Amino acid sequence: MSGANRIQRPHKVPRVKTKYREIKTEIPNKNSMWVHRDLDKYEARGMRGRLPIVWDKAEDFQVFDKHGNKWIDFTSTIFVTNTGHSNPQVLKAIRKQLDQKLINSYTNASEIRAKFLKKLIEVTPSFCEKAFLVSSGTEATEAAMKLMKSFGQTIHPKKIGIVSWIGSMHGKTMAAEMLRGDHKSSEWIGYRDPNMYHLPFPYEWEVGEDEGAARFKKDIAKLKKSGVNFDRLCGFMIESFQGRVSSFYPKSYIKELAKFAKKHRILITFDEVQSGMGRTGKFFAFEHYEVTPDLVCVGKGFGDGVPIAGVIGRRKILDIPEDLSSTHSANPLVCAAGLANLEFIESRNLVKEAARKGKIFHAKLNELKREFRERIPYITGRGMIAAVFFINPKTGKHDSDMVNKVTNLAVEKGLLVMPTSKTIKIGPPLTIPDKALVEGVEVLRECLHEILD
Repeated sequence: MSGANRIQRPHKVPRVKTKYREIKTEIPNKNSMWVHRDLDKYEARGMRGRLPIVWDKAEDFQVFDKHGNKWIDFTSTIFVTNTGHSNPQVLKAIRKQLDQKLINSYTNASEIRAKFLKKLIEVTPSFCEKAFLVSSGTEATEAAMKLMKSFGQTIHPKKIGIVSWIGSMHGKTMAAEMLRGDHKSSEWIGYRDPNMYHLPFPYEWEVGEDEGAARFKKDIAKLKKSGVNFDRLCGFMIESFQGRVSSFYPKSYIKELAKFAKKHRILITFDEVQSGMGRTGKFFAFEHYEVTPDLVCVGKGFGDGVPIAGVIGRRKILDIPEDLSSTHSANPLVCAAGLANLEFIESRNLVKEAARKGKIFHAKLNELKREFRERIPYITGRGMIAAVFFINPKTGKHDSDMVNKVTNLAVEKGLLVMPTSKTIKIGPPLTIPDKALVEGVEVLRECLHEILD
């Protein structure tokens, strides 16, 4: 977050007490300042973005500190705890695995890994025939790039080009950073991959649904004009919605892309690290586009808080490299958690619940947009993910100062949101009660009135 990592001195704030929120001390709490000081002293500066609280525990859709304060969590940490913080079913599975005294087995077989992978393939679309498990989303996207390039080389030795979109977020490793297409942020690398290409993102406020197909044709034609040989492209790496602003592609854009990919034998990978596991009201967000990809990257909500991610897809692609492995991939502990997480999503119909709650969520957010139309130009997202944009009405530019003001005031009122440079992103656990969901949006309304009135 911009600016919000500078922890303020403890100051008095109004008391808050509802069924779902309680603020009873100063913010930040004076007895927790040592934690912030020690983190500032001993932790790398890059771990920025702290809100002015110290988490003590988190359960379902709420976060608690040691001092009696509790917050509605509209962040799911960073859109991770889809099935709720400290999900009892997941905790039970982890405890059982700990008691079995088997935490890591590398590539050696374990029963829990076999059970988890079988369940994963059962609950995902039919093209998902095999999976490769890793520890983080960025590992998953790196593995997907290797798989696409390896498959491309079975067709032609030079079929290794990958296309992504400017501004997309696929992780923090070297190749993932280059996929973003933000050359300033990847200057540290020292070079650009000559086989990596970028298209401009078709933001929904710029490109309408009816214009999607034409926009793809226009952008891909520019790529050809720049000298790119389409028959040397091996894959598209698509963030199912652009994570930083929760913006979806026009459906017609992706459908046109799918036709193009089929014609030129190019694989399609959807990065579902943030958007998967029911977050958007579909199990995978790419299902909104009504296309079938070749590979899917998963993470974040895949383990409901434990570090597990993976690539799922077609057998003929996943079986090409013979050296896919990672030290902690598919370890028994995270497989136990992952299996319990999938079973919980299925047994509670969380995907349908996310779609139902998403209608309530976005209806309330759009009421906010209408009420503050001079300040909120767009609200993006679907299901249980959204981004609220703020602009300065005098300049018409994005208002990061307003983002920080709303974020910090929301904390003082018992609500946690995720600030970016342009937006407040919000994505509660899919288990949040309807009334708590509505109450959280009302807190945002209170904040805006307090700041602007």
